[in-house]
Amino acid sequence: MSTPAPRAHRPGALRLFTTVLALTLTASAVAATTLTIDTRGPGKPISPDLFGIFFEDLNYAADGGLYAELIQNRSFEYNATEQPTWTPLTSWETITRGGAAGVVRVSTAAPLNANNSHYVALTVKKPGGGYGLANAGYDGIPVQGGDGYVLSFFAHQLFMGEQWSPQNTIAGRPMPVVVQLEAPNGDVLASASFEVSGRPWQKYSATLTPAHPETAARLVLLAHAQGGVALDEISLFPVNTFHHRPNGMRADLAQVIADLHPKFVRFPGGCLSHGDGLDNIYRWKDTIGPVEQRKGQRNLWGYHQSVGLGFYEYFQFCEDIGAQPLPVVAAGVCCQNSDNSPGMGQAGIPLADMPAYVQDILDLIEWANGPSTSPWGAKRAAAGHPAPFGLKYLGVGNEDQITPVFRARFKMIYDAVKAKHPEIEIVGTAGPFPDGEDFDKGWAFAKQLRIPYVDEHYYRPPAWFWSNLHRYDRYDRSGPEVYVGEYAAHDTGRRNTLRSALAEAAGMTGFERNGDVVHLASYAPLLARRGHTQWHPDMIYFTGTAVYPTPNYTVQRLFMTNSGDTELSATAEAAPAEVAVSAVRDSRTGDVILKIVNGGAACPITIHWRGLADGPHPATETVLASDNPDAVNRDGEPPAATPVTRAITLDPTFPYTAPANSLTILRLGGR
Repeated sequence: MSTPAPRAHRPGALRLFTTVLALTLTASAVAATTLTIDTRGPGKPISPDLFGIFFEDLNYAADGGLYAELIQNRSFEYNATEQPTWTPLTSWETITRGGAAGVVRVSTAAPLNANNSHYVALTVKKPGGGYGLANAGYDGIPVQGGDGYVLSFFAHQLFMGEQWSPQNTIAGRPMPVVVQLEAPNGDVLASASFEVSGRPWQKYSATLTPAHPETAARLVLLAHAQGGVALDEISLFPVNTFHHRPNGMRADLAQVIADLHPKFVRFPGGCLSHGDGLDNIYRWKDTIGPVEQRKGQRNLWGYHQSVGLGFYEYFQFCEDIGAQPLPVVAAGVCCQNSDNSPGMGQAGIPLADMPAYVQDILDLIEWANGPSTSPWGAKRAAAGHPAPFGLKYLGVGNEDQITPVFRARFKMIYDAVKAKHPEIEIVGTAGPFPDGEDFDKGWAFAKQLRIPYVDEHYYRPPAWFWSNLHRYDRYDRSGPEVYVGEYAAHDTGRRNTLRSALAEAAGMTGFERNGDVVHLASYAPLLARRGHTQWHPDMIYFTGTAVYPTPNYTVQRLFMTNSGDTELSATAEAAPAEVAVSAVRDSRTGDVILKIVNGGAACPITIHWRGLADGPHPATETVLASDNPDAVNRDGEPPAATPVTRAITLDPTFPYTAPANSLTILRLGGR
């Protein structure tokens, strides 16, 4: 785990910077810096999908995070390959009440299915006040009073080959089972009773409604008769998931993401997708269908992924928030940093097995876009979505070393998709860095194959972003376009600060100015559960009960909610090096949107709107600034600054002061 950053100093009071508006400029008001925005012409078309998000199951972002399941290790599949101390009973506690006695053991004798091989065989020798198991979820189960929580589990009575002692089974008698939510002091918040009978696996369910809220409840399951019961897939889900989707997303986390209004979502991860060794490559087919039949596996980041949050849920979430899905599949190779591949390092799927792997990718496209009468479209329809999802983008590979092994397999995938689905736009990769050997080889390979988009990644200090404001000004407009798939300004100690967020904002103005060649961009990583992080910094921190957006989140939201599809000429003269600007038009509203990023001292600017008629024009001004841009946003601390928005009027020419350490957005109404 990463060492936590120092606790944040409380940020200073926000300063409300006043815009000085005047119909006539006096000589004393004229600033040395001038900014001219040309609103007269059609402008330059840029990507309408420019700003999106990247989700990776890192920092417990899925299980224990966005995925709303409240039980940890619900299917008893944790093991020591994920963390050395883990067993199938990790997160479970044996409960004995009122003199009860029995045995809990993990069995594989008669599993629920081949993908869910472990289950608990619970034998009760003395019922007493109940014998069973308890689970406190992820740092305690948070529940709200009066809200419903769907409890479900699979069970059957033990038979002779499974149980601790055959004579302890009372033939023909059902096993009474009580499941309850309990507070830390033992108070029962809600309960449900069941009778488990028969030897085939059956699903049991009920809705528990706690009487009052509790932040650290636990689920307790107690058997109340002599005999034995098999248990698996013990689940507790809030009824109030995001958009009330069954097996859905945690509502507050999902809403914070939805509030960004991203144009696309890249998933299920970067390194996670190509995995730690060939047997750890993420296989999308293992993540669809009934959750109890999905095949979980070791997470490359050091824990377990249940894949309860699978491709169906990812695609559904994209649809719910109005974003394009951008799934990423491995390019037929595992991560070059793998510890579990033959000889370690990058390894390729054997060429003899590649046709089957390529077919899996073609099946993904059919599953996403095919009619409900097609084989894989029918599986999508059976899950509850008859209409196609409308897949447009497909990522192939992630930060891969550009070797002959990679190139051969990527080409097999690319050629097959291009031949059968020319409508799908492939995103390739240029290695893990913004320069160097793999970067150069990746771009050369992309140009050779004429791949539509190339994925670039960079985690660099804030100064790097400022010194690379014009990186894309020089890119070839006739070759592949760019997807900046992972980027973040890493301040000293990998902290979230307003200074790092403003460096990212400066970089984003460069993306907008070059939106004809930078087609997509997404900050990374997105989510981190407080106390369970493998990577800092992140955009959004959370606990079981709270969500903590960072200044970096705020910058992303301001850009995504003030994006456009046409870039307008914005010429800055005599501007300091720490000032970056971009101007766009939103064709849906006709609004002209000017962004000014100032990473230094307050900067007086004379702003000219060419093509704007005389007279005051209604506009909005949004300013994100703080008198302490280096305030640390520790793992989970509140944001260091909050934007202030107000209605103003603008003249064709007026003086303006960009506050120190600020992002300013001026939005001029088009209609």
